[in-house]
Amino acid sequence: MEVLETLYNEIIRFLGVSQAWDLLKSGDYAAFRTYDGIVSLIYPIIPLLLLLELILGFIYKKPQTKVYKVNFLIYIFNRFVGRFIAIAMVTLIIGLLQPIAPFQTKLTWYWFIYGYIVWEFGHFLYHYWGHKVRLFWCLHSTHHAPEDMNLSVTHAHFFLEAPYADTIRTTVCILLGVQPELLFLIMFIDGTWGAFIHIGENFLKDGRLGFLNNIILTPSHHRVHHAKNPLYMDTNFCNLLNIWDKVFGTYQNEEESIKLEYGITREMNSGNFFDVYFGEIVCLVKDVIGAPGLKNKLLYIIMPPGWSHTGDHKTAKVTRDEFRRNELNLDVQLDVQVMDGE
Repeated sequence: MEVLETLYNEIIRFLGVSQAWDLLKSGDYAAFRTYDGIVSLIYPIIPLLLLLELILGFIYKKPQTKVYKVNFLIYIFNRFVGRFIAIAMVTLIIGLLQPIAPFQTKLTWYWFIYGYIVWEFGHFLYHYWGHKVRLFWCLHSTHHAPEDMNLSVTHAHFFLEAPYADTIRTTVCILLGVQPELLFLIMFIDGTWGAFIHIGENFLKDGRLGFLNNIILTPSHHRVHHAKNPLYMDTNFCNLLNIWDKVFGTYQNEEESIKLEYGITREMNSGNFFDVYFGEIVCLVKDVIGAPGLKNKLLYIIMPPGWSHTGDHKTAKVTRDEFRRNELNLDVQLDVQVMDGE
């Protein structure tokens, strides 16, 4: 019975309905107009959409069960291994850094906008380094391993990634004056939207969301981010406001002529939990052991994925630049053919 009770509690926790259920049982329906009440109604939306997305996958005969299976195993593993680490890091950083912040924001609409821009900058930094530093890529690659996009990908993270991400994002926000109450509000909104943008084609065929595609980061933009097509690699690092991608030149729209191909460029078994979760760490260890000299060993750890001490680099930047050159040469050849035809 204890096992069944534990399983029941885990299911309730995953669905995020426990808080709303407690409020319903209390009979205090006015509580749903409070912040906690609103959160209790919003939180279950993503898990319920995930279940609906899975059902639609079976209806359309495109369930991608391999992706769901591995992501579910990752979720269970992370629940036991990294349950409280990220929360502890956020609490520690707030306690250490808030006293030295030059100023403090307040819970107003204009400070909320400021706070969100600051949070998005912190998110951009963490996400950018997660793609550009090999050690951090080992933590982040688990999230990019699935060869299909769906809401279960939200749970596909190495257990140390959340502490690393929250350390950077919280540090940036607290040092720039974002008070904890405002920070937690932003984290909730950003986490909910960050889960939603992983919604798959089974549920939402066109992820552009109409005119919103020109204003915020949509599921379409995030599908581009998860794609391994050369044009799409290492783009769209933001989560909701794509301001920093536009500032730093990493913004990329989805091209209708280029079919999205999800996953990572390394040959791997995306249905194997250990390869998805630890595969990049194993590859890094092999490269470090095989590298000549201490300098090269260190460079393998801090340089982008695909960097090689031999100079034969296969980084995302090299791959993307090569694709653009080939595309430009093709355009020139077509122009010449047209002129010859005339």
